[in-house]
Amino acid sequence: MAGDEPSIKVIIEGTKYGVEGSLKKFKRLCESAGILKEYRKRKEFKKKSVKLKEKKEAAVNRKAKDRIKTRKMNKV
Repeated sequence: MAGDEPSIKVIIEGTKYGVEGSLKKFKRLCESAGILKEYRKRKEFKKKSVKLKEKKEAAVNRKAKDRIKTRKMNKV
């Protein structure tokens, strides 16, 4: 990001959607832009080796979950 300029400009129209609707719209915009995901990612620094280890563990868990699902499907 360059300086103080925001990357996304949001105009909240309180009269059209109401405050609640505008807040929901803002949350959807943030989610679709990936702002929260990026914030959580940058919150703490992780070494490459730690990221790789977590990625491998996630893959193992996914495969185990898939195996359990296929066993249940085969029993039915």
